[in-house]
Formats: sequence, C-alpha cells, structure tokens
Amino acid sequence: MRRILALAASLALLLTGCAAGGDGPDDDGVVRLRFQSLAWQKESVDANRQLVKEWNAAHPGIRVEYVQGSWDSVHDQLLTSFEGGEAPDIIHDASDDLADFAYGGHLADLRPLLSERLRADIPARGWETTTFGEGVYGVPFLQEPRVLIANRKILESSGVRVPTPDDPWSWTEFRQIAQDLTRTMGSGRHAVAWPLKEPVSVSLNLGVSAGGRLFHRDPDGRVTVDFTEADGIVPGTIHDLVVTDRTAPRTTLGSGGSDTLPGFFAGKYAMVPLGFAYRQQIAQQAPKDFEWTVLPAPVGAEGLAQGVSPQTLSIAADSPHKKEAAQFLDFFLRPANMVRLARGDWMLPTGTAALADPSLHTARDGWATGAAVAEHLRPAPAQSVRGYPEWKDKVATPAFQEYYSGAIDGAELRRRLVEDGNRVLARYQRR
Repeated sequence: MRRILALAASLALLLTGCAAGGDGPDDDGVVRLRFQSLAWQKESVDANRQLVKEWNAAHPGIRVEYVQGSWDSVHDQLLTSFEGGEAPDIIHDASDDLADFAYGGHLADLRPLLSERLRADIPARGWETTTFGEGVYGVPFLQEPRVLIANRKILESSGVRVPTPDDPWSWTEFRQIAQDLTRTMGSGRHAVAWPLKEPVSVSLNLGVSAGGRLFHRDPDGRVTVDFTEADGIVPGTIHDLVVTDRTAPRTTLGSGGSDTLPGFFAGKYAMVPLGFAYRQQIAQQAPKDFEWTVLPAPVGAEGLAQGVSPQTLSIAADSPHKKEAAQFLDFFLRPANMVRLARGDWMLPTGTAALADPSLHTARDGWATGAAVAEHLRPAPAQSVRGYPEWKDKVATPAFQEYYSGAIDGAELRRRLVEDGNRVLARYQRR
C-alpha cells in the first residue's frame, strides 16, 4: 500500500510538472526550465522561491518554474519521470540517491557545464559525494553533521566535562559520561535517547569517526562489505548504552528524531543525537525556560570526521537546455545565496566562501559548533555503492535494529551485514 501511495504521489508531481509546459522555448523565444525543489520548511521554501523570483526578474529570456517535490517520494517520482521522458530540468535530491540515476544515464555530467567559480568554491571532498565513475552528476550545496543536542541545566548541574569541537568526548568517554548522567538524573530518566528508526546512516556516518568504512572497493571497481573492528566501535557503543548500561532507553529505538523531543523537553533525556537541522524544531517548540546547547558528536581515531550525504542539484540528461540550467545553478549557489539557503534549512553550506560567513559562526543556536564540524565532513561510506538502497532496506536496517535492541549479538550483526550484504551487492555488479 505504501508503495502504491508513493507512486501515486510521484505521478501527481509528474503531472504537475507536465502541466506547466514543455522544455522547449515558446514562440517568443523564451527558454523555460522546471526546477523541482524538495525544500519543505517554510523558511527554506521561502528562500528557494525568492531566489527563483530574483533570477526570473534579472533573466527574462530564461524563465525558471518552481515545482514542489517531496523527500518522501522523490526516488520513485524521479524514476517515473526519467522513464517517461518528463524529468524536471533541474533536480534537487541527496547525493546518496544519485548513484543509480547517474550510472543509468539519467543525469547530465556537469564537468563541462559548471563555472570555474563554482567548481573552485566547493572543496574536493564535497565533489567526491557526487562523482560516479568519471563524471560529476550533482552540485553538493547543503550538508548536515550529526550533533548532540543537550539539556544545558542537566549537564551543568551534573558536573561532567562539557565537550567542545577542540576537545570532544571520545566514544569511550561518552559511555562513561552517560553512566554518570543517568545516576545523577535518577530513576526513570536516561542520559541519552537514540532515535534510530533509520539506523543505517547514523551507524555508518558516525562510524567514520572511529575509522569505519564498511564498503571496500577493489582495483577492478567491485565493492564488497567487510565489518572490521573499527566498524564495530560506534554500533557497539550504542548497543552497550541501551542493552548493557541501560543509560539509553529501548523505547526510542524505533522513533524518528522529532518523536524524542517531548521527552527531551520534559527532562527525561539529557541528550539526543540529531541532525543539525533539528535545531529549528527545538528553537521553535521548546518551552520558554528550556535551555539547550549543541555539542559535537563523540569521536574516535579519525577525530571529528563524519560521513555525510549532502543535498544536491543536478541537471537531467534529457534536458535540451543544460547550458541555461547550469547558468541558473551558478546564480542559485552564489556564496550569499548559499548562505540564505543554509539558514533557511538550518543546515550548513558546502561552499568555502559561504561557510565563512560570520552569521554561521555565532554561538546562538549552536551555529559555531556545526561550522567547526563541517570542515571535517567526508563522503558517506555508501556514497557510490550500487545496490545500497536494497542492502540498506533488506539487510542492514533489520540487522541494526535487532542488534541495538539486544535481539542479536555482534557476531550475528557482522554475519548479516557481510554475508547477506555481499549477496545483494553482487547482483548489481555482474559483468
């Protein structure tokens, strides 16, 4: 049923795009482009729409139409539109969703299209997230580290050391801190609540800090899964917090990030690991007397490093106006505009010039902590792995969920990820 609803939503979006007119110029010679945005928060939608309005005012010969998409159904919707030859010219997505579209020939290689300014502004580690084979199939423009959102009063009253980006907690210290906090807080309350409804990206991306990589690419390009000691540090810590120490409740393991906020506001949890953008919900929804702070996530051998899958902008391979679409991208992602988009989404820009903006380095709402971590973000381990969505849904998600709840042990987690996982990936790599 869920798949039917997603496909219905996809077709509705597709029809909306089609109804606005074709890609070719009208009789008046005006080029018309469709830009499908996945912005959903009001501030973000407003920023996107305003930039489109500003472009259209300055470029009467190249008109951009804003088309609203949805993160919930974007993969199926894009697949439908690509197969039907009706894809938007400019496509908003995330880098970990691009691999199959790039390898399938649905996205344009941007290397000959992008301006030198834009290419130079985004660091190489950002471009790695959208490079598949020899081509570049998206512009990474917004990124979101994972951080700890903490109850300031509980932390300060407990006397524990408060971490900073220059002196973060190690994963071992984090486990000890959680034990100390839980004892201080008293019965029925916990140091940390892990919302792990989607456990795979959390486990893999935070695992990068400990040297985890999970996916290994052979010289011939084939990718296999191996679960090493480094890969087990972060999942093992989360498991021990929940199952062994009981400093994190089992009840939140199936929750999304937003589901943990009422308990966090009520003082049931001292900390919640969340994506950086959740600060907006907290700022808007927290009680007036609630004091919160943003802390860097714990670190391992690789320091503040995390895996990340940035939001991206791509151009459809079938678009007859790739040059004009690239001109719009260059305007849309100018440093000042990238800052507007980042602040609208409460995320961080990938561009070096935009990330240096003083407004993103203030202590208020934790912007400075996020900006410090952003310099250490790396491509997510699964970034260019074909078959990753199936591996994630059929193998990794249920395996991690059972491991974190205590239903299986570490050896069984490793067996499923490696043995079952490699069988899935092998189907996508047959020559």
